[in-house]
Amino acid sequence: MNIIKKLQKKQKRKKLMKQKVRLAQEQADRSSVYRGKNSHRRRISGRGKKAITVVAVIAAVCLVFLYVEKRSYHSYKVLNTSEQEDVVSTQYVEMDGDILRYSPDGVSVVDSSMNTVWNETYTMQNPIADVNGSRAVIADSEGTSLYICDKKGVTGTVTTSYSIVKVRVAANGMVAAILDNDENTWINFYNSDGSLVAENLTKIDDPGYPMDVAVSDNGVMMVTFQYVDGSKTTSYVAFYNYGDVGQNEDDRIVSGYTYENVVIPQVECISESQYIALRDDGFSTYQGNQIPKEVKTINVKQEIVSTFFDDQRIGLVFKNNSKDSEYTMEVYSMNGQLKFRKNFNVAYSTIKMSDGNIIMYNSSQICVMNSRGVQKYMGSVDGTIRDFFKIGWNKYLMVMDNGVSTIKFS
Repeated sequence: MNIIKKLQKKQKRKKLMKQKVRLAQEQADRSSVYRGKNSHRRRISGRGKKAITVVAVIAAVCLVFLYVEKRSYHSYKVLNTSEQEDVVSTQYVEMDGDILRYSPDGVSVVDSSMNTVWNETYTMQNPIADVNGSRAVIADSEGTSLYICDKKGVTGTVTTSYSIVKVRVAANGMVAAILDNDENTWINFYNSDGSLVAENLTKIDDPGYPMDVAVSDNGVMMVTFQYVDGSKTTSYVAFYNYGDVGQNEDDRIVSGYTYENVVIPQVECISESQYIALRDDGFSTYQGNQIPKEVKTINVKQEIVSTFFDDQRIGLVFKNNSKDSEYTMEVYSMNGQLKFRKNFNVAYSTIKMSDGNIIMYNSSQICVMNSRGVQKYMGSVDGTIRDFFKIGWNKYLMVMDNGVSTIKFS
């Protein structure tokens, strides 16, 4: 009996030991699961904090953007003034963050503080200029002198055989020039060093008189011609390709479009593959790197009194009959989509796009809108305004009859 009892006690102890081991294992398992859940919660909490931080940063950026977009100014501060400038005979054009300054006596590039970067002297009777990014061309209108330059200095000069009517420069420095000798016209194409690439003789009856020219970096030149037959006016837009694609085409014209009863006084090269023609009844857009094709035409019924554009937008201004708003502007994207329509009552003499802003001014008033038509500034100045354009973030060059000032709105 004692032996049996002893065996029963041993079995009972073993059973108790197994139960303790099982309970301990279950306790350890529960602790592990708890620690895993807690760690998962910590990981989720960490990711949540990061996500909240990112959202907060994005929200802050959006608020700053909205504040800048909606903010309007009521005064301006003069940052610096150069009163020694000969503003009567000198012209100023924004040039990739600097300023091209040209006159009958010479050309120079100055920074926003009017410090001279470089200068070149010449003699011209009536200088005209065209700027594209960091490249520029200055020519003597109705003369024969032509200077090609960049922000470092003059890169080439040309003496033409006939009178210069108009010059245009591409972003790589290639230049197109319309020349006239009273009987015929030529459209010449030059490299940035002034060497002749091609010359094209045009006649008044075929294809017409060249009204304007534009040139791209890839050797494509866009020309608008006008031909008048009695009371009928016809415009012809031609694309010349001076690369391999155009070498087998007549006169190197790779594409052309005829528009009856339409006047096209201005054409522009927006990029290597995008072009616009500003018409008296709207505008047409063209796309194509080597052979541009017409992709969109916007026709309007109202009389267009002004146009303005940059590389993203095209603006048209119409006269209103309303006493409350003298004008209406419509701004389109390059694909012809209407971005906004706005009535306004600014007695402007000049309207243009300048670094994303719509700028209007007359001799004594300035109005600045952003690209969405939100008015940023409207006010008068003392003196006579000759020119006004943007040269940096909230920084503008104001050319007056008594000097040149750099200002910021406040």
